[in-house]
Amino acid sequence: MSTDLKISTRSTIERYSDALVDLSHSIHAEPELAFAEHRSMEKVAGLLAGEGFKVERGVAELDTAFTATYGDGELVLGLCAEYDALPEVGHACGHNVIAAASTGAALALRDVADELGITVRVIGTPAEEVGGGKVLMLERGVFDDVSFSMMVHPAPYESCASGSLAITDLEVNYTGRPSHAAAAPHLGINAGDAITVAQVAIGLLRHHLEPGQMVSGIVTRGGTVPNVIPARTSAMFDLRGENVESLKRLENRIRDCFKAGALATGCTHEVVQVSPIYAELTPDPWLADAYRRAATELGRRPLSPEQEQREKIGSTDMGNVTRVLPAIHPTIAIDCGDAVNHQSEFATACASPSADRALLDGALAMAWTTIATATDPEQRARLLARGGAA
Repeated sequence: MSTDLKISTRSTIERYSDALVDLSHSIHAEPELAFAEHRSMEKVAGLLAGEGFKVERGVAELDTAFTATYGDGELVLGLCAEYDALPEVGHACGHNVIAAASTGAALALRDVADELGITVRVIGTPAEEVGGGKVLMLERGVFDDVSFSMMVHPAPYESCASGSLAITDLEVNYTGRPSHAAAAPHLGINAGDAITVAQVAIGLLRHHLEPGQMVSGIVTRGGTVPNVIPARTSAMFDLRGENVESLKRLENRIRDCFKAGALATGCTHEVVQVSPIYAELTPDPWLADAYRRAATELGRRPLSPEQEQREKIGSTDMGNVTRVLPAIHPTIAIDCGDAVNHQSEFATACASPSADRALLDGALAMAWTTIATATDPEQRARLLARGGAA
């Protein structure tokens, strides 16, 4: 039966290949930022609605989140679709490929859902780059009845179970007092200097960070004109750690660096957490192995498990999903030369023939992973026992 199901899903992907590639290219051509992905969301949700899926828009009190459901099987699959882009460089993380691949897997599995005894659900998850859409959707119950979840992410290399770093993003705002920079500098309290002190403190701290900890940041407000002492300045920093516990230790140290800027200059300061904390990925081993078999059968060449242990794919709110239910977040390789994610050259590659092949292979690999899972009595029982079944 498994072979017949695999042939059926391959046939469906081939039948919809043009529509899926068109979907990917359309999203790529109109990049939208976090929580503003109205056109992108509708492109995915609208296609699925036209194919018989029951679509609910605006779930979890998020305008650009949706669910699209087909079937009524007790085993519920959640296929995550991301579609937000980055400022200036657009779809330089390939979320157009992610959305199209999850859509393709859903269409392929729709045709065999009854035989597999599954419910197929595409979960449209906005604001992965910043904002933590999946975290909010987890907290608001969208994943409560999901038995297992998956998605594929384009990258320069192929992996099935790579880890990621936990991340939090902090904004620090300093308030001082303006004054004439030449006539009365002694009457000013320089909020620009406060940021400089904080940056120097963070720079010196880097030598003493724990393995896996990272800090990167930008000044988002540095003053207005050079002849006025800056009274208000702001900066944003990404903090990363091997896991949430390491991240919390790092955050305490960085907050002390922020305090140092205020103390040295006489400014006041506030620290704002911009997005929810993204946890590290903890991919389900069995699902990752099943995906590896599927990807390899399709001619893909994933890194070995040993190589994967040395790779970190950045940070993602899919990590939070993997902490709550069995889930995987494999990467799928595209031809991008020397480019990496978040570079404009990678954005170009995400609408190339290589990316088109990757989305179709990724869709089929996820479909075959689901078939392997749903037809394995032990794994089916494991996933249903976790309490996520409908």
